[in-house]
Formats: sequence, structure tokens, C-alpha cells
Amino acid sequence: MNRRPYLASVCAAGVAATAGCSTVSGGKTLSEPTVNTESSGRKAVIFTENDEEVGHLGVDGSVVSDRIDLSTEIWHRDETTVESIKLRVWMPETATESTTEVAVVSPVEGDSSPPPSVALYTPDQALGTIVEITDLDDLADETISTLDLVVVPASETATRLTIHTTIELSGSGILSSDYTLDGELQLAYPQLVDE
Repeated sequence: MNRRPYLASVCAAGVAATAGCSTVSGGKTLSEPTVNTESSGRKAVIFTENDEEVGHLGVDGSVVSDRIDLSTEIWHRDETTVESIKLRVWMPETATESTTEVAVVSPVEGDSSPPPSVALYTPDQALGTIVEITDLDDLADETISTLDLVVVPASETATRLTIHTTIELSGSGILSSDYTLDGELQLAYPQLVDE
């Protein structure tokens, strides 16, 4: 038996098998979601791969006095967990002049774990206010419907709201992928002018 050609072919097969394994799971960015519109103030961005839903962000907003109360829902498919959620919120009519006020209202927490880390800040190089959530612990593998926001427009004439979302998912199954869900919702609340 000629050992050198044999070892070379075995090593080549091992490298090919390893390379094949690395393509089974890996990071994918889904950035062309479809938008499901129930009304101008209630929409969802839905991220799919091969015609199967990977995750979505749904937003349901209503005008109360001079503000918008927003309820959100973040769903993701089985065998994925949420690593982080980033929402950038702004009102285009006034975004370059003044920042829209955004507050996190409801506690974002699971049943038995400490609350996740929540950061609220205004970025230097982008419009709007950012809500960033990490360390989700036991919420990471659930549908997250405990994130409520309040948005106060910077102007009495501002009625449009934009939410850009970046959700990081990690695959927990052997054939699961990691995903970055990246998309944007545009909502309208003409009732703000009447309030």
C-alpha cells in the first residue's frame, strides 16, 4: 500500500467534509422582508427563507392624547434563539431638526430570569432613538410580546413613524443557521393632528 497517496486522499476528504459542515450552519442576513399591513398603524415585517418564515416584528400602535403607544411582538421559528434586538425609532417629518422622545414602558422580562439589558440612546451618525435589548436569558427562545414603547412627536404636525429593526438569531439545532433580520416599518398616525 502506498501510504502517501492514501493519506493525501483521506486528508482531502476530511477537508471537504469539514468545509461542507461549515456551510450547513452559518450566518445569514435577511434584509428584504415582506410587510403585512392590517392598518396604517398596525403592521409587521416578515422575514422568510425558501418561502418559510424565519421571524417577524409586529407593531400595533394607537394614539393616546399627544403620543403613540406601541405594542410589539417578536416571533422567531423553532430551533432559533434571540441574541439581541435593536429598534431605531424616528419620525421623518422632524428627524433632522429634533429627536422624537421614546420611552420603554413595559418590563421586558421572562418568567424566572433577571430582566435583560435594555439600552436607550440617540446615535451620533443616524436618525432617531435606539432601543437595544441583550442578555434575554429565558426569553431568548420565546415569542417576545412584552416590549411596549411610548413615542412623543417633536412636532404637532408629525404623523409618520419609522421603525428599523435588527434582530440577531442564533441557531440551536445541528442544521440551524444564525440569522440577522434587518428591515423597516413605516407607520402613519394621522389622528395625532386631531389630538
